[in-house]
Amino acid sequence: MSQQATPSRRQAARLAAVQALYQWQEGAHGAGEIVEQFLKVRTGEAGEGGMRRDADRPLFKDVVEGTVANKDALEQTVSAALSKDWTWARIDRLVRAILLAGAYELVHRKDVPLRVAINEYVEIAHAFYDQGEPSFVNSVLDRVGRDVRPAELVR
Repeated sequence: MSQQATPSRRQAARLAAVQALYQWQEGAHGAGEIVEQFLKVRTGEAGEGGMRRDADRPLFKDVVEGTVANKDALEQTVSAALSKDWTWARIDRLVRAILLAGAYELVHRKDVPLRVAINEYVEIAHAFYDQGEPSFVNSVLDRVGRDVRPAELVR
């Protein structure tokens, strides 16, 4: 994540939120159950399956629960930002989780600057992929940002 050796508390929360949303998409557990699992059981676990103890817990909870609560509208927002040759169903499940969480912050977390939100989720994509996925995430979230926060792009 970015130039720092250790991700910030907010970066750690976003990474864990994407992991939780990935798990939620499997359909075996509800969002509340997954949030509790991350906060109580998986906190401090190393690797891709856990969440750092010092992660920003309120941000983690808000991103997961807010994304799930607004899933249909967020999917529509992201789908509208896709190139004509792409469909939501064609997107890898982990990339979907990244895009949904990023779109949630762009639409519902006006306290987070547009460029910060986009960059954070591009960095998460870099943590999992070394091909074209980070660029894809960047272009889609940039289009979402232009649609939902055009004033932030005016200089």
